[in-house]
Amino acid sequence: MKKRIVIKLSGSVFGETANKKSLMKYAKMLKSIGRKMQIVVVAGGGYIARYYINLARELGVDEASLDELGIEVSRLNAQLFVYALGDAAYPHIPTNLHEIVVALETGKIVVAGGLHPGQSTNATSAQIDEKINANTFINATDVVGIYNADPNKYKNAKLFRSIGIRELQNMIVHESTMAGAYDLMDIVALKVIERSKLTTRVVKSDPSVIKRAAYGHNVGTIIIT
Repeated sequence: MKKRIVIKLSGSVFGETANKKSLMKYAKMLKSIGRKMQIVVVAGGGYIARYYINLARELGVDEASLDELGIEVSRLNAQLFVYALGDAAYPHIPTNLHEIVVALETGKIVVAGGLHPGQSTNATSAQIDEKINANTFINATDVVGIYNADPNKYKNAKLFRSIGIRELQNMIVHESTMAGAYDLMDIVALKVIERSKLTTRVVKSDPSVIKRAAYGHNVGTIIIT
């Protein structure tokens, strides 16, 4: 049986700077990995989701409906990536865990968006990893790994090569849970990672880095459970 991995792609992959060339780089990398591994890709909502959520919030839309809006955008990003992968991808976007399990049996790369309102795509990715008994969860983000402070704001922020899950939980316990507010990780994702002791690595969302992480190289930050 092939090794199974779950890769969460940052929503920035599908954001304002996305183009055919950038999407095809990710697609080429995943098709290469897919020859030796079974892959589930989870697309984040990114800037587009946040834009729509903030606009809808200004219109007075409730948080539950904003969650659903974010899920729809992430699934739109997922569908775009299916087009980039072509025949290598399972053609439909799963909407629940059972559909993901069934899709994996085809041997194709499975691409999903969000599944449950009130849950980030990070938490969704962790649940998928748990459900399919994957070997590794790779969370590809806008930064190199997990820092002790936002590296975009603090130039002296320290990168953790590894971090205990309890320490990380303490760092993010006050994070906002409003729709569209999730960042590197959230408490729900960490609880899933902790309960099933999932091998989880946070890395830079770059095709070459993700490929190295998939093959077990020490890149980014590994979360110790």
